[in-house]
Amino acid sequence: MKEQGRDAHLFLEGNLDHPADYDGVAFFDNNEYDRLLEEYPDYSKILEDNTARQENGYFISYAKMHKKYGNQLTDKLTKDIFMHDIYELPYEKNVDLITRKWEAFSEKALYEYSPFIFECCFMQNPLTIGLVKYNKSVEEVTNYVLGLAKSIKDLNPLLIYVDQNDLKFSFIKALDERPKAWAESFITYCTEQGYGKSHNHYGVEGTIEVLEAMKLGGKQIYNGLI
Repeated sequence: MKEQGRDAHLFLEGNLDHPADYDGVAFFDNNEYDRLLEEYPDYSKILEDNTARQENGYFISYAKMHKKYGNQLTDKLTKDIFMHDIYELPYEKNVDLITRKWEAFSEKALYEYSPFIFECCFMQNPLTIGLVKYNKSVEEVTNYVLGLAKSIKDLNPLLIYVDQNDLKFSFIKALDERPKAWAESFITYCTEQGYGKSHNHYGVEGTIEVLEAMKLGGKQIYNGLI
C-alpha cells in the first residue's frame, strides 16, 4: 500500500483503539453501571473518565484504564469489570454489540480514502467465542460472520484467508516460543469450556483438536462468504 502511495491503517490483534472491534472493553447496561459506581465510589472519577456512554449502555475501556491506573485499582474491581468484557458476555449479546461496532465503522470508513487492514477479528474472533467458548454450531457462527460481511459490503472489502497446512507443528512451535503462562491460559480456554469441554478434550493434544475444529469451521465460513 505504501509503495502505491496509500497511507493504510493497520490494526493488529490487541490494538486497544480498534475501530471495528473491541479489545479490553467491558459493557454494562444502565443498571449494572449504576451498581458498579455505587460499589466503588472511590473509583467513580477513574471509571467515568474511561467510559463511553452509548444509547444501549456503557463501554468501559478497562485495559487502557489498567495501563494508566493499574497500581491504584483493586483486584476485585478489575475482576468485576473483566467479567463484563465483551468477549465474556453471552453469545447473543456479543453478536449484537460487535455487529453494531462493525456497522458504525462502515458508516465512517465509507468516506475514508486510505484503506483499513485488520488482523483476525473478522473470522477468528467470532469462531473463538462462538465455537470454542459457547460450542455454537458452525452454521450459527457463519451467520454471525455473514452479518459482519453485510455491514461492510459497501466498503468493497478484500478477505485474505491464510490456510494452515500443519496446525500441530505451528501450535507446538508457539508453545515453545511463548511464555508458560500464555500456554496454560490458552489451553485452559480451549479445553475447559464450550467445544473442548463438550468433547472431553484436555491438555495440549485436546487443544490441537479444538484448533482443528476451528480450522474446519473457518473453511466452511470462508466458503460461505465466497
